[in-house]
Amino acid sequence: MKLNKETIQNLRQDYKSAELSEQDVVKNPIAQFEKWFADAIEAQIYEPNVMTLATADKSGRPNARIVLLKGVDEQGFSFYTNYLSQKGKEIKKNPFACLVFFWAELERQVRIEGKIEKLDKETSEQYFHSRPIGSQIGAIASPQSQVIDDRESLEARVQELTQQYEGKQIPKPAHWGGYIVKPTSIEFWQGRPSRLHDRIKFTLVNGSWKIERLAP
Repeated sequence: MKLNKETIQNLRQDYKSAELSEQDVVKNPIAQFEKWFADAIEAQIYEPNVMTLATADKSGRPNARIVLLKGVDEQGFSFYTNYLSQKGKEIKKNPFACLVFFWAELERQVRIEGKIEKLDKETSEQYFHSRPIGSQIGAIASPQSQVIDDRESLEARVQELTQQYEGKQIPKPAHWGGYIVKPTSIEFWQGRPSRLHDRIKFTLVNGSWKIERLAP
């Protein structure tokens, strides 16, 4: 297929599978998210915990990447990474983030904005040691976001560490751990026909959640 402007412009899908009203949503947005997340798991969506994490540097220039949700509760949404990565450096200087989930099969999207903080060391330790051995080794071997000479040098470092820690518990590196996004707003988006989508937004106001409908 030849890719041109018309090809891209003509890509469209009319959404018809469901609707979302103010009366439909659970009044607690975390509970509503858990409900939709359970629907995504039941629908056997590939990696339903995939989410876009958007951060910005101290000057406000945005950056985004895909990460995996690893926990959700009333406090917020958690994930793990290298603190010295580009995202870690941006979070340190500008501790606010946006998360986006998109479950195409269900024609649903969730947008979450809030302040981001490090999880405590004990929680990060527990999760680190629950990971496959290869992932633990990788967290130590990879200087995430930094320029490296080649793939071979990375694989050599992995092999070296694998031999070093054979039969031993692998220590969590100090530069690796978890973050939690504590939401101040959560928007639930349900695709509808003719681009007249349903958008229900929860905003935290003085400790309580305000519910509003947004125009599509």
